[in-house]
Amino acid sequence: MKRRAFMISAAGTAAGMVLLPRLSFAEEGRIDWYTSSDQNILDFWTNVVQPKFEAANPGITLNLVDGGDSAGLQALADRALAALGTDADPQADFFEGFDARLPVGAREKGLWVDFSKENLSNYSKINPLAFEIDNLRENLPYRGSQVLLAYDTTKLSADDVPKTWDDLVAWIKANPGEFIYNRPNKGGAGGNFVRRAVYAANGNDPTLFSIDGYTDEKAKELLDPAWAILNDLAPSMMDGGAYTSGNTQSIQLLGQGAVTMVPAWSDQAIQAIDQGALPETTGLVQLQDLGFPGNFARITVPSNGVNKAAALKLADFILSEEVQAAVLSELGGFPALSWDNMSPELYEKYKDVIPASIPVFPGGPWEKAINENWYRVVAPNEDPNA
Repeated sequence: MKRRAFMISAAGTAAGMVLLPRLSFAEEGRIDWYTSSDQNILDFWTNVVQPKFEAANPGITLNLVDGGDSAGLQALADRALAALGTDADPQADFFEGFDARLPVGAREKGLWVDFSKENLSNYSKINPLAFEIDNLRENLPYRGSQVLLAYDTTKLSADDVPKTWDDLVAWIKANPGEFIYNRPNKGGAGGNFVRRAVYAANGNDPTLFSIDGYTDEKAKELLDPAWAILNDLAPSMMDGGAYTSGNTQSIQLLGQGAVTMVPAWSDQAIQAIDQGALPETTGLVQLQDLGFPGNFARITVPSNGVNKAAALKLADFILSEEVQAAVLSELGGFPALSWDNMSPELYEKYKDVIPASIPVFPGGPWEKAINENWYRVVAPNEDPNA
């Protein structure tokens, strides 16, 4: 399923049951590119990246293919893995939004290019925070998104906006009815507000949470203190304990002036301001003690791709300042480059949302435990399916 959260999803569907995109044999100079990301990402590559890259690289063309969902890309990666060490054509050169940890064991067998060894001219400019997420050099981060706080600057000045979790909690309590977040299973903005409460309840230590380390007992131990925090905040929510049905509804309430502040995805908020869904008086800020969870979308390149050299040129091109600036202006995403490699004008415009940290909360059983227990303990009168 395509969704904003960039979590690894186990492709439970057997490869034989997955309908692969129609493939043709590799053509020299044609990069066969696949994604499972949303339509706006495919549009960005079609309308922004492709014409710029092809103009700068005569003789190389991009064949941009929607690979369907994550299971579709997994099946394509399985095909490439099966071709590894043979003369077979993997019929894939470039994966957008994939993860080198999949298929299981493929990285260890050498399926994916190690970008740190490919002499990309822009590789050294990547923000170190982007690598701290998984420390895999076979994953090339190129666009990020993180939950932050969007607020009405006509009601709350930039000098007074909360910049730590404790300050945020104090502000919510001091301004009842002026804050709302969406139910955690209905969008990542509210879901990551809940996860930030989980971090706060556990010493702001993201290392306590991993998929491999999950047990029901550990979940109860680490999550129960967060429910106490959220229950304490509930009376101060809009309407004395209301929650929205999704990321978009929260932004709409902010735009209508019904509340002063909401958690929002960085890209969604930036695009809403650019498109007029939120007024230009909307401010954006990131917590500086520990940021809200987020992630970077990654690029992977098969080591046995017929057009690997061209694919690596494309990977380097994506990290150019021009394209990284377009990630901000066209997608509302965060650049993968360190901000000192971006223009001073962009830095000044977005300095309040530049993260000092980008924690990544694990999915899998943690996601299920958070969603189910939030409804059970914090909002028992809410219908999870509504």
